[in-house]
Amino acid sequence: MKRIFLKLSISLSLGLVFIVGAHGQQEQVDTDSLLIAAIQVTNQEKDYPKAIAMARQGASLAPDYLDFHLLLGRLYRFTGQADSARYFLNYVLKKSTAYEDAYTYLVGLELEEGEMEAGLKVVDQAIQQFPEKGQFYRLKLGLIRLDDDIRTEFDYLKTLVQRFPEDSDLRQQLNNLELRLDNQRVGINYSITAFDRDGVGPWHLVGAQYIRERRWGSFIGRVNYANRLSAGQSIDSGVQYELESYFFTGKRSYSYAGVAFSSSLVFPEQRYSYSFFQNLDKGWEWEAGLRYNSVNPPEGRRNFRSVVLGGGKYIGSSWLNLRAFIQNEEEDFYPAFTLVYRYFIDSRFDFATVILGYGTSPDERPTLGQFENRLALDSYRAGVGYHRLLANTFVAGVQATYNYQEFFPGRTQQEFEFSVTINYKF
Repeated sequence: MKRIFLKLSISLSLGLVFIVGAHGQQEQVDTDSLLIAAIQVTNQEKDYPKAIAMARQGASLAPDYLDFHLLLGRLYRFTGQADSARYFLNYVLKKSTAYEDAYTYLVGLELEEGEMEAGLKVVDQAIQQFPEKGQFYRLKLGLIRLDDDIRTEFDYLKTLVQRFPEDSDLRQQLNNLELRLDNQRVGINYSITAFDRDGVGPWHLVGAQYIRERRWGSFIGRVNYANRLSAGQSIDSGVQYELESYFFTGKRSYSYAGVAFSSSLVFPEQRYSYSFFQNLDKGWEWEAGLRYNSVNPPEGRRNFRSVVLGGGKYIGSSWLNLRAFIQNEEEDFYPAFTLVYRYFIDSRFDFATVILGYGTSPDERPTLGQFENRLALDSYRAGVGYHRLLANTFVAGVQATYNYQEFFPGRTQQEFEFSVTINYKF
């Protein structure tokens, strides 16, 4: 009798365990299906009240199923109920710090609400939990920007560029933001151009400049002096006065404008320049502009108009830029192209550069005094340069350029240009 009772007790126990297990499994299947349905209603139907009701039902049936609380946090954020969204997202993180999405949604909520301090606290926890996730560093950058302190933003961007050196967008943001920092520089530039033809050159160009950079943009004043030699004698010299400005027209756009005047034949009598630049995603930038040069040699005035079209791309710590100049005098058109590569070592003042070009463009300072004579002739050039910020005070640079220049139809010369610049930053 005892054996029969024992067998019956074991059978009943096993049966009860099976029934309870089956019921729990059915409940899990039901809550999973409910979660999937609630997500579909959220993402596809956009019926947020219905989705909230479904998510609340799921959270009630399975209180430890944190995905329902995560979904409720999203839904209350979508419906503008910030306090409720915070409650559910914080609930998820309190139960488990492994929920990456909970950090993302909560930081995004604080960013939308303009709560910088609360957002920074959460995002720092997220970075500590997921140090390799770049999205949290970008969210932190967005929170820092709420304070509108460009110095703090710049310092943080520098750390991001060092951490993610291949991120083109961060490098572009860093270089553009540095233009908005208060900065003043005075300096001098010198270039010498030598020729392989007997009795020609060298040409000397000296410039003194003042640069003032502020949050709105920059102002540049420059005085240039040129002296052309032939057979050891000066054949012409003169002075040019320039004013230039880079000014911001939006968060991701800026313009360049410049004017220059001279009464000497070694410079254009009048020069006007304008370009508009627009920054795009992933480190891209495009440019559209105009140039106007007017010269007044003894044989009569000549006017030249140029359209500038350009595109640039940051590739990690590198920058590649191609510009095309379509130049016109009366019925004639002349093209010129310039390709510039820069590799940034640290700040925008620290870089190595390579330059390739064809034709004569209106932005080439050393030979601008012969623009009208060179425009219709072939020209091929290549150059290298290196610029460096020294002791955070002096900005120094050197550049060497080789130019294979047609100086008369069918006749060519070689030109060797070397330039040096040094500016004092204060």
